[in-house]
Amino acid sequence: MPDTSRQIAAAIGRLTLYWRAASWQTVAERGLNPAQAEILGHLARRGPARQVSLAAALGVSAASLSDSVASLLAKGLVARHPDPKDGRAVRVALTETGAALQAALPEAPAPLLSALDDLPETEAGAALRALSMLIRALQEARAIPVQRLCVTCTYFQPYRHDDAAAPHHCGFVDAAFGDAALRIDCADHEDTTEERRAAIAARLAAVG
Repeated sequence: MPDTSRQIAAAIGRLTLYWRAASWQTVAERGLNPAQAEILGHLARRGPARQVSLAAALGVSAASLSDSVASLLAKGLVARHPDPKDGRAVRVALTETGAALQAALPEAPAPLLSALDDLPETEAGAALRALSMLIRALQEARAIPVQRLCVTCTYFQPYRHDDAAAPHHCGFVDAAFGDAALRIDCADHEDTTEERRAAIAARLAAVG
């Protein structure tokens, strides 16, 4: 493994430790643990979901997910409702109390967000692009759950425009955008074919 890769991996590890410690403290003050907070966040972003889908999306076992949901049910933060697409199944959804609590949780530790806000847009865009490609690679290797990334979306057209500040194009909103506007979890994402995902990755790597 090249030394650069080791250093990047080490940096990610340090950030992970910091994020985990900060998250534990923040959610514990609200009577949650990180797993429960992640479930609330996922439901807020993507809407009601079956437990099996939640477990797959969060990369946890069905048993672990069931324990977390049971705790959230007891706290009145989520509720179970019949799945309108299948009367035999149920979906987990946020209650009003759960939605209010989730909205009060910070998206990330404040010092980290402050440090990221201080990055020049070009550096922030480069970082977001690199992280998108890293997440894509891990997703392709089936090491992490599938994410709704720009770089795996059927609407994403890399380097369609000559504008260096906004070279990419989103077919869904029909607009040009730059690396700093890449999305990690887009509600409008539609997965593209394996062949096209590979072509997008090759194009980004060739230009970047």
